[in-house]
Amino acid sequence: MAEVTGSGPQGPHDWTIRRAVVRDADGLRDCLDAAYAEYAERIPDLPPVSANCAEEIDAHEVWVAESCGVIVGGLVLVPGDAVMLLANVAVHPDRRGAGLGRQLLALAEAEAAARGYGEMRLNTHADMPETVRLYARNGWEQVALRGNTITMKKRLRPPAAPSETAR
Repeated sequence: MAEVTGSGPQGPHDWTIRRAVVRDADGLRDCLDAAYAEYAERIPDLPPVSANCAEEIDAHEVWVAESCGVIVGGLVLVPGDAVMLLANVAVHPDRRGAGLGRQLLALAEAEAAARGYGEMRLNTHADMPETVRLYARNGWEQVALRGNTITMKKRLRPPAAPSETAR
């Protein structure tokens, strides 16, 4: 998927989602830091979510949502043997509530299904109930709780098969 123009529940928005390139690393880091700032204040053991953005872009499937030259959202997918891992999805606090998070989740699911995955997994922090609710509203279910880590999964529909043409 090369590029997606933003559209949320209130209609079109001014973002574009595209594959990240290494030069996006600083902007992605700033977006992640802003998105997780409220959690970092209240969760002392929150892992560093914005460390090594350039390496993440090189090693994994990373997308950014950009608006007026500023990165306002990010998505990191890590292909596995049996499932696609949703390693990170974040939206800048100034853009929350406009549908960008749902659009990033939909993109993640579409990318995973297109690659033949039947399931996605993610881990989130138990002290981030807002994110757990967001995932649950979007069809994810909790499958494990280990310490403060919640593991969730979502079964994916396979992509539609191309229709046969009449001969």
